[in-house]
Amino acid sequence: MTDATRRIIEQILAVPKGKVSCYRDIALKAGLPNGARQTVRVLHSMSEKHNLPWHRIIRSDGSIALEEGAGKELQITLLRAEGVVVSPKGKVDMARYGV
Repeated sequence: MTDATRRIIEQILAVPKGKVSCYRDIALKAGLPNGARQTVRVLHSMSEKHNLPWHRIIRSDGSIALEEGAGKELQITLLRAEGVVVSPKGKVDMARYGV
């Protein structure tokens, strides 16, 4: 595992229950100013292995990146179970729930 990957994982794990962050901000906090896509790759390939709270990471505009039928419904369910309000269109108020 690279140092950058380790830092991304640490930042993902730091997002508390009931809050969300975005791919860009995780990368920035990990010291990777252009690392949003790297954050996506880490989430895709390592969420299960490292028990990452993948559902707490969304787009910077508050929308869910996953498509319907590809995990979007599960992500919304998991977020709502933690008390995060998700609109019918699948958006989260980043000002209220973002970290």
